[in-house]
Amino acid sequence: MSVRSVSLILCALAVSVSAYAHAYDLGNLHIDHPYARATVPGQPGGGAFLSIENKGKEADKLIGVSSPVAKSAEIHTMSMDGNVMRMREVGEIDLPPAGTVDMKPGHGYHIMLMGLNQPLKAGDKFPMTLTFQKAGKIEVSVVVTDMNGKSAEAAHQH
Repeated sequence: MSVRSVSLILCALAVSVSAYAHAYDLGNLHIDHPYARATVPGQPGGGAFLSIENKGKEADKLIGVSSPVAKSAEIHTMSMDGNVMRMREVGEIDLPPAGTVDMKPGHGYHIMLMGLNQPLKAGDKFPMTLTFQKAGKIEVSVVVTDMNGKSAEAAHQH
């Protein structure tokens, strides 16, 4: 393989990784890769996901979420009870010192976007404000992925 081929492959990889990589820091909190899954027309709600790492020595809490794409945003948890999925609003998430909370589809915590103003389309981005008990507020950009978790740019590259 030529040096030029390797360079082209590395450039393509860097572009595809950058489509997924977006992170924010607020005090001792590191917020990584906020994303939401695309929705279909008429779907009243959607989910947003991200990772929050508390790099500090004191606990904090995620106590609120808002976004202009929905009438309301709530912090939820999901669990399976046999074959039945149960979701409930929790209102806040504890962020222990030196700990990470990963919000992922299908289990654990997520942000529920209720009363969507319009469908979420793969490739779109929207603002979402996270409010923490100690660290304060930060606005992040949420990338909308397809149902497989790929952004429109990444899907187009394959």
